[in-house]
Amino acid sequence: MAKKTLRTLLGASLMALTSLSMAAEPRVVAITQIVEHPALDAVHQGVKDKLAERGYKEGENLKLMHESAQGNSAIASQIARKFVGEGVDVIVAIATPSAQTVAAAARNIPVVFAAVTDPVGAKLVKSAEAPGANITGVSDMLPIDKHLDMLMRMVPDAKRIGTVYNPGEANAVSLIELLEERLQARGLPLVKGAATKTSEVLGAARSLVGKADAIYLTTDNTVISAAEAVISVGERAKIPVFAADTATVARGAVAALGFDYYDHGRQAGVMVARILEGEKPGDMAVETMEKLNLFVNPEAGERMGITLSDDIIAEAAEIVESDK
Repeated sequence: MAKKTLRTLLGASLMALTSLSMAAEPRVVAITQIVEHPALDAVHQGVKDKLAERGYKEGENLKLMHESAQGNSAIASQIARKFVGEGVDVIVAIATPSAQTVAAAARNIPVVFAAVTDPVGAKLVKSAEAPGANITGVSDMLPIDKHLDMLMRMVPDAKRIGTVYNPGEANAVSLIELLEERLQARGLPLVKGAATKTSEVLGAARSLVGKADAIYLTTDNTVISAAEAVISVGERAKIPVFAADTATVARGAVAALGFDYYDHGRQAGVMVARILEGEKPGDMAVETMEKLNLFVNPEAGERMGITLSDDIIAEAAEIVESDK
């Protein structure tokens, strides 16, 4: 009887230790992004920092994995399959191409996307209010009308607006369709230069010379990765370049009205934490960013042939000096 009691106690102790060991296992969050550029890198950092604030500390109770596809969709698919094979707890997919490849591969793993403009159009979720399945996230849908108001205020005589975009990226196509629609409502044509990879951005920007009075860049990942190429054309041809992404202002764009992608990442990080704590992504509505900040680069404006007024500069949340 004593031996049986001892065996029972030992068995119970072993089970308790096993349970404790399992509880001590770190949670695993895998982050994939389509390419590395300041805006998407800021999203990545924001996710990490917010998770740490929520008590998920890397090296303690959290294991973080991170891969960049370097702008290559085939590599993005490989990364998605790798993360699925690892059996991670949550996958964070930054930008539409990465989110689409993860959504196709990860049927049973929770997914949180970030920097995705049109998650419904990209067929990631059924609706923003009720995503369904295993995926949700934060959208960076742009306030196009406010951006155009900003542009026209700084270049009031502009009659033709140019842009460079990747026709093979769903995120970019959705934005270009919206941009063209909004410009038509103002009686302005959109002049488009297509670039399916970063090496084509310079040529696409050059195709706008003599056809556009100002250039507006969306959050197209292919183009933003090579924004300096567009900016160099704008400086030589005296065509002001505006951006949807505030980080591009430090790289030489004249101005941008947008949100902080670091804050965007932090917001996505909250969603990841909620999932780690038991919530189902399909029950979590897609979120958007509300706060907008004006960033201006007066020196870039001078190089592109315009002078920003004192009242515009006074309204700016940040006055940037680019490295020139």
